[in-house]
Amino acid sequence: MTDQYKRILALATPLIISNLTVPLLGAVDTAVMGHLPDPAYIGGVAIGSTIFSFLFWGFGFLKMGTVGFTAQAFGAGNRDEQQAALLRPIALSIGLGCLLILFQAPLLKLCVDLIDGSQQVRSLSLDYSYIRIWSAPISLANYAIIGWLIGKGEPRLTFFVQVIINSVNILLDLFFVLELGWGVEGVALATVIAETIGLVAGFWLILKRSNFTEQQINWQNVFAMSRIRALFTVNRDIFIRTLCLIFSFAYFTRISASLGDNILAANAVLMHFLYFSSYGLDGFAHAAEITTGYAKGKNNNHEFRSAVKASSFMALITSVAFSLIFYIAGPGIINLFTDIESVKETANSYLLWPVLLPMISVASFQLDGIFIGTTQTKELRNAMLQCLLIFLASTVIFIPLWENNGLWVCMAIYMASRGLTLLRYYPALAKSIG
Repeated sequence: MTDQYKRILALATPLIISNLTVPLLGAVDTAVMGHLPDPAYIGGVAIGSTIFSFLFWGFGFLKMGTVGFTAQAFGAGNRDEQQAALLRPIALSIGLGCLLILFQAPLLKLCVDLIDGSQQVRSLSLDYSYIRIWSAPISLANYAIIGWLIGKGEPRLTFFVQVIINSVNILLDLFFVLELGWGVEGVALATVIAETIGLVAGFWLILKRSNFTEQQINWQNVFAMSRIRALFTVNRDIFIRTLCLIFSFAYFTRISASLGDNILAANAVLMHFLYFSSYGLDGFAHAAEITTGYAKGKNNNHEFRSAVKASSFMALITSVAFSLIFYIAGPGIINLFTDIESVKETANSYLLWPVLLPMISVASFQLDGIFIGTTQTKELRNAMLQCLLIFLASTVIFIPLWENNGLWVCMAIYMASRGLTLLRYYPALAKSIG
């Protein structure tokens, strides 16, 4: 194994493990609801989680943009910019989070109204959302902290922060719901508390375990208009890209809801297969972000191409492993999520799709990482806009023909198109470095 493969593996392994705690948390949310007597509880948390995927992941540029700028700053050895790469998105995240809290009432009602579901599901999702919204500034600040740690090439510290957040969340989920009987409110409160503890841990790690404070902060550089404009340009493109991504998943949930509470609950269970594989493959995408960002900071074409080759090959092998695991263990995994026979039967009838999706989607995750690490965000934005149009067009064709099977066909087309559209832009990117 070459040094580049060893480096990618060393970076990706803790990131994969920490990333997998995120869908594990969602799985626990679904599982504790799935053991309550009505599938509406699963649907309520599914819709509430989708709302915050839209609201919070829409600001995912606070993580993704931070990774690229931080990796390039460390690759270039620019100490002032290494500090500023964290401080700028932290300030932005606090301001954006406070705005979400300020406008929570009309915002959350609009989100719930846009996702078609039964009255009971809508009511439960609002109960969840009015508690979860209070974590907004904290969650967004955590994005910036995790992005900075990833960009710095500190996967162990990233692992520590994410494991703290998600472990506390899971334990509180089980306690609040199964012991205290707080339902969807308990799931939401567990997340707010866990995010707060994670923020404290993240700041402590940066102050104690990195060289962040060894040099006095250059505040003039932090607030330099040219740097702020670059931050907003990159973040604008990633914001548009992420909104398209989240809209697609929200639309998937909306169509699931329109097919009935049983289909909604079954699809919510099956989507966790996709989340697990996505977060696992994201470990190699993050490794690609770090290594390609460093290579761009050094302006080293050979190092760039070597990083792309090593991370992509290892991601492909991992995607095949996910598909094999889902094929063998899929029915048993579904049983862990719910005791409701109708939901289990429905989920098993569509299990083939989560089995195939890791191999279909692997290219999209890798290319995302490469373009984020090199901050080539205009191409990311344009490719995702194209994918959204492809996804929406496919829903018009396949859902009337095959209903829920058609919906999963559309998801497969969407994930494949994400890789193919970015692949068109890759040769120009590779030539531009060095």
